Amino acid sequence: MAQQLPQTRGHTLSMENRQRAVITGVEDVDSFNEQMVMLSTSQGMLTLLGEQLHIANLNLENGQLTVEGQIAALEYDDSVRPGRGGLFARLFK
Repeated sequence: MAQQLPQTRGHTLSMENRQRAVITGVEDVDSFNEQMVMLSTSQGMLTLLGEQLHIANLNLENGQLTVEGQIAALEYDDSVRPGRGGLFARLFK
């Protein structure tokens, strides 16, 4: 019997005028506040930094997240592996 490998979602990031980011391949949101949103994606951890940030849309079933506000920076961190269970994974166990 062949072992099935987990399906990896594709990951995209689209930004409009540094005011709105639409991200796919989202696996979990680890933490968020008005200055930072940290999330796990199929391509590693992603941190958005800025001001007045808020989550306009989150659908973990489809792996989609929309963040709005003044986006100043985006940073990927490959040293932290996704799937360790973030904020929403712990809340909805």
